[in-house]
Amino acid sequence: MQKNLGPTWNTLLEDEFRKDYFENLAKSLSIAYKNKTIYPAEENIFNAFKLCPFDKVKVVILGQDPYHGERQAHGLAFSVPDKIKIPPSLRNIYKEIASDIGKEVPESGNLEHWAKQGVLLLNATLTVPAGTAGGHQGLGWETFTDEVIKTISNKKDHVVFLLWGNFARSKAEIIDQEKHLILEAPHPSPFSAHTGFFDCNHFSQTNEYLRENNLSEIFW
Repeated sequence: MQKNLGPTWNTLLEDEFRKDYFENLAKSLSIAYKNKTIYPAEENIFNAFKLCPFDKVKVVILGQDPYHGERQAHGLAFSVPDKIKIPPSLRNIYKEIASDIGKEVPESGNLEHWAKQGVLLLNATLTVPAGTAGGHQGLGWETFTDEVIKTISNKKDHVVFLLWGNFARSKAEIIDQEKHLILEAPHPSPFSAHTGFFDCNHFSQTNEYLRENNLSEIFW
């Protein structure tokens, strides 16, 4: 597994790469990619970091694990490449943005333009076997991504953390709420979006907080 997250991330996280859990994770993934279909493609595992360098991070959106369908996952939580059908959760995210700030629903589910503006689209687990949701949970990714969240919390100020669903909301305890804004809501999945994700107004609240702290808004 290529551990290329970009120079700043690599420096910040270099100690993690040397830990036993990460070395074991890398070995497990090396075997898995040779013998099974794993998403995303190996070169895209760390896309969220490469597209959103540490010094650019203004918002963190936390997902659980990548899409497990063919051609969907490309290393960014909730995002799919151009010309791939928009998944239901992202469709609901788009509906909430339209309701909240009046932006038209895009035709593409590719969120790279968010990442390039400073939105870290971070899945807690960065790989998944084809057709097996959650299949790589417990391999060690959660330890790594928790360290990413702690690093952002400790070394940056005025970051907005969007925590949707019980899994993401459980990460609030490792974020310094004195320094950052945490916005919580149910998951945008069709099973739960109507229980409080819709009308949460997280996107306008995010931009308001960024403005108040002299940071550029996100063009959602």
